[in-house]
Amino acid sequence: MNATDSTSFADRLADAVGRTRSVTCVGLDPRLDQLPRAIAQLADGGSPDAKAAAYTQFCREIIDVVKDRVPIVKPQAAFFEQLGPAGMIALGDVIRYASESGLLVITDAKRNDIGSTATAYAQAYLGTGDASPWGSDSLTISPYLGRDSLEPFVEVCDRRASGVFVLVKTSNPGGGLLQDRVTDGQTVYGRVAELVSELNQGRIGASGYGPVGAVVGATYPEQLAEMRAAMPNSWILIPGFGAQGGSAADVLAGFDSEGSGAIVNNSRNLIFAYRREPFVQKYGDARWQDAVSEATDEMNQLLLQRFSR
Repeated sequence: MNATDSTSFADRLADAVGRTRSVTCVGLDPRLDQLPRAIAQLADGGSPDAKAAAYTQFCREIIDVVKDRVPIVKPQAAFFEQLGPAGMIALGDVIRYASESGLLVITDAKRNDIGSTATAYAQAYLGTGDASPWGSDSLTISPYLGRDSLEPFVEVCDRRASGVFVLVKTSNPGGGLLQDRVTDGQTVYGRVAELVSELNQGRIGASGYGPVGAVVGATYPEQLAEMRAAMPNSWILIPGFGAQGGSAADVLAGFDSEGSGAIVNNSRNLIFAYRREPFVQKYGDARWQDAVSEATDEMNQLLLQRFSR
């Protein structure tokens, strides 16, 4: 999308899912100790600049493989931030390269604060092309500072045709400590889901979805079904598939009756596919991109088969 395109993020995502016939979101989580040898050699100097160059090259080559196979990618900011300023430059490069390659981008940074600080985060990340410094289509955000911390993001979404994914029911085992807490007969995650739906009202696009999405983990399929019903107009980003234990059967409850409304993230099992069977024997380190290609096609097909049953 360029800066003058007014098509909503929700509708762009629906179009991209339809065009690619894929609901896979490829997580870009570069880890130095798991990079293919040819790319890891770029970091041999050990400096943050060298490591950032390796991360940039690795992510660009993944984008080259998946750009016609999936609708969206999700760079995880933490893996870049740990390299300091050089890593942040690399993150910016990866976001721009993905966007220029025709992919939608979720920057997974889980930002938030109150008032003017929330507005500053929103203005920094949200808006492709020249609309924002980072150039991202969407951003993951935390809801735990309350409604007034979310509204600045939604207002920027309105102006820049962007989206956000609010943490509702996360995939990690410890998430229930706060999210499952019951107050006045309602779980915290249930109340957050209500707020997400409230913020989408009046913002529903042609796809039937609004700019305020939700993060709900594949590792809690019963709650995923509950949240699909509670947020009928919200795209759901489903983490926890693959390496974290979520299966194709687990994620089905996150989709609407038309098989839309959700995207399923997979990071390690795709981008480092060459390190696991059967790809380690078939392709090895030298053909790691072929492993990414086949693993992505395999995930796409697995999910399509589940929908057709």
